[in-house]
Amino acid sequence: MATANIKTPDGTTIRVQGTAEEITAVVQRLKDQAVGEGRGKKAKRKPGGRPGLGDLIDSLIEGGHFNKPVDLAAVRHALEEMGHHYPNTTLSPALLRIVRQRRLRRIKKDKRWHYTR
Repeated sequence: MATANIKTPDGTTIRVQGTAEEITAVVQRLKDQAVGEGRGKKAKRKPGGRPGLGDLIDSLIEGGHFNKPVDLAAVRHALEEMGHHYPNTTLSPALLRIVRQRRLRRIKKDKRWHYTR
């Protein structure tokens, strides 16, 4: 298992352990965020300042909801607890889009897809 120590411009030190591919992915994600912040990139929002489904799923990712594999029903339930009600037919393509962007992984367990970091 490889280890990397990363120091951000604000002085924060991040220690990452994992395979070389995982560390490379983390470093690339940090670089992409730094480039995006430099351009003044803003989060996409719906008119009226309401967060979109992608923003809500991002908040679940940041909150650690996907640290363990969860199925579509668990994601739907977590969003409902936040007061946002979406049908499975809307959630599934949104999660698949995030999987294709490699912000989440998708694995099949017991004939159902589970999403994890």
